[in-house]
Amino acid sequence: MYPDIDLHIAGAWTPGSGGQTLPVLNPATGDALGRLAVATTDDLDRALAAAERGFAAWRTVSAFDRAKIMRRAAETLREGVEDIARIMTLEQGKPLAEARIETLAAADVIDWFAEEGKRAYGRVIPSRLPQVQQVVLRQPVGVVAAFTPWNFPINQAVRKISAALCTGCSVILKGPEDTPASCAALVRAFLDAGVPGDVLSLVFGDPAAISSYLIPHPVVAKISFTGSTAVGKELAALAGRHMKRVTMELGGHAPALVFDDADVERAVEVLAANKFRNAGQVCVAPTRFLVQDRVFAAFRDRFVERARGIVVGDGLAPETTMGPLIHGRRLEAMEALCADAVALGAGVATGGGRIGNRGHFFAPTVLTEVPREARIMNEEPFGPVALIQRFSDDEEAFAEANRLPYGLAAYAYTRSAARAAQVAARVESGMIGINHHGISLPETPFGGMKDSGYGSEGGSEALDGYLATKFVTQSS
Repeated sequence: MYPDIDLHIAGAWTPGSGGQTLPVLNPATGDALGRLAVATTDDLDRALAAAERGFAAWRTVSAFDRAKIMRRAAETLREGVEDIARIMTLEQGKPLAEARIETLAAADVIDWFAEEGKRAYGRVIPSRLPQVQQVVLRQPVGVVAAFTPWNFPINQAVRKISAALCTGCSVILKGPEDTPASCAALVRAFLDAGVPGDVLSLVFGDPAAISSYLIPHPVVAKISFTGSTAVGKELAALAGRHMKRVTMELGGHAPALVFDDADVERAVEVLAANKFRNAGQVCVAPTRFLVQDRVFAAFRDRFVERARGIVVGDGLAPETTMGPLIHGRRLEAMEALCADAVALGAGVATGGGRIGNRGHFFAPTVLTEVPREARIMNEEPFGPVALIQRFSDDEEAFAEANRLPYGLAAYAYTRSAARAAQVAARVESGMIGINHHGISLPETPFGGMKDSGYGSEGGSEALDGYLATKFVTQSS
């Protein structure tokens, strides 16, 4: 059964003080699943006071003891994977197999950060004078306000919570209103494992109202946001006015370069799987497929065949390999973007429209020869639409790959070591996968450049945003 979702503040699960709730809908049917509590300003004030108390206590807990608690949370997720995955599929739509993978991957993220927190070392700097000692301390920055999206309701939140907790920070998490129960299950796993109630709060409500209240608040020291570039710029500007540390993981429009010496079968297999995962609602999904002339037809035909073989349906059905879009707004966005591209001369190799009239299902779609001025060539699609374009020479491919202001993820397929080196050096992206899709692991950096944000959500670099550097020089 799907639970109604309360806020978590100061160690208690509680309704919003104003009594307001929002419905949570099943994207596969449009039916209501349950209700979600909405936070008021009074609720946020209580969460801020709790976080301030929690930080004062949690920062004194040793990294070893924090790690023990976090690893218990990871085991709790693994033990509850079936129930959590079912809830995620109900509210988010992704196939049950993908929901299981996300939940288990979150447990791995927690384990990795638990261990990495033990190694958030300072250092000793050799002094010029024998009686002087110079040390660098790395200390938790303070209360973190974290804002997470609906497309990966556990995966996105777990990185922020884990990085904060392992460094000694407390967290107020503004979870996604479309997928609140998955996020609440993650928070509950941390609390059940022993994270003090004041250290981790969970709130929901009007995103603009909550962010405009929390970000400038003097208790909050650090902001972490995952979402669209447009919203991220607004929040980064607000944080900048108050000198708050910020990690921004924003939108993308990932190019995938397939050169004429590539293993085409492998490229199609990996790229198609990652294009249509989570119905394309993935910030690092390949979107602009740039294929060299000599292999263009073979790649296009094989990719279309793969797209036509996808089984679209309710994520709980065992045969489903792609679920619905999250809500009607995304469905309308896909229809509008495809219609604009076709009106400008794009070809529809497969798909291109809604499936049925119940739920938010959109056909796996392949558009070819899309004019550069089409909206979908310039705006992040965030849906199951692949744009397959041809190029003649390497310079043309690099120019198109770097044309947009986004720089989150990019991919390339080539058998040439020289070409691979050129991709790594010249493509403007925070993450690049060459001949495989090896990004998003806990131990590797995760973040973009240009309009795709700054800071990292993975790897040892992720801890930097949660630690303040203090230099101490002392004479005997």
